[in-house]
Amino acid sequence: MKKIIFGLVAVVAMVACGSQPEPTKPRRVEMRTTMGDIVLELSDLTPIHRDNFLQLVEEHYFDSLLFHRVIENFMIQGGDPRTRTISGSEFFADGEETGDPRYWEDIPAEIIFPQLYHKRGVLAAAREGDDVNPERRSSRTQFYIVWGRTFDDKTLDAQQQRITRSTAGKVVLPDSIREVYKTVGGTPHLDGSYTVFGHVVSGLDVVDKIQLSATDSLDRPIDDVRILSVREVK
Repeated sequence: MKKIIFGLVAVVAMVACGSQPEPTKPRRVEMRTTMGDIVLELSDLTPIHRDNFLQLVEEHYFDSLLFHRVIENFMIQGGDPRTRTISGSEFFADGEETGDPRYWEDIPAEIIFPQLYHKRGVLAAAREGDDVNPERRSSRTQFYIVWGRTFDDKTLDAQQQRITRSTAGKVVLPDSIREVYKTVGGTPHLDGSYTVFGHVVSGLDVVDKIQLSATDSLDRPIDDVRILSVREVK
């Protein structure tokens, strides 16, 4: 009887081991732009944003759109469908919404801190301000890639005060993240307020070139920086 029980336990153990799902590779996309290519890895910690972005990629939604808002030492922003067939000089950020109304919907926030934070090279979702969007829901289509800058302890303390005000004290930068902001750089004041859902795995030099673009008074690049295509990397 003991042998039979042992055999059953062994079979159950084998079945249990065999039922474990194999780890999946993170999903990646290649963004070809007029200034070079950027490869982005999407986070499995933010499945709503990941799947939404992949759906837009499958629909070729991003093809031909501009990086319509670029701020040196801060970030580059794209994803507005109004920029598909116009130049930066013709685009007004507060212009009338056009095109498929699905693209003007927003999606629930997935703010996962401290696992995901605004270090240099992360992909995050743009959104409307807290005054009209207290839930901090994300734009379905507009995104930004962080460049930012580096900080010292004094300036990080000031950033923490800003974060404390915007998150009611819920977000505190641990020493490990402070060290990243001191050495790698980023935009810490956005932590806890915007959804980060991916990061650059290659092409950070392209992000650097774009963020250095000459811009007008509305932060629009004077020379168009256009997304040529975005495709999933299989």
